[in-house]
Amino acid sequence: MELKTARLTILIDPAKKQAFEELCRAQDMTPSQVVRRLIRDYMEQEAPAAPAAKRAAPRKAAPAKRGR
Repeated sequence: MELKTARLTILIDPAKKQAFEELCRAQDMTPSQVVRRLIRDYMEQEAPAAPAAKRAAPRKAAPAKRGR
């Protein structure tokens, strides 16, 4: 999960918002969790070759320590 967050504000029809929240609740997920997943899936679908924003780069193994 990301270390820092940013707020995204959207406007949505109140009836759709309520239906969305009820569906999320039925799936034991928060609306934020669902929206984050939708955004990730959309980004991967539309730009599969581009790395995700601020995705952690694989770490290189530390050099082996020499015993004395």
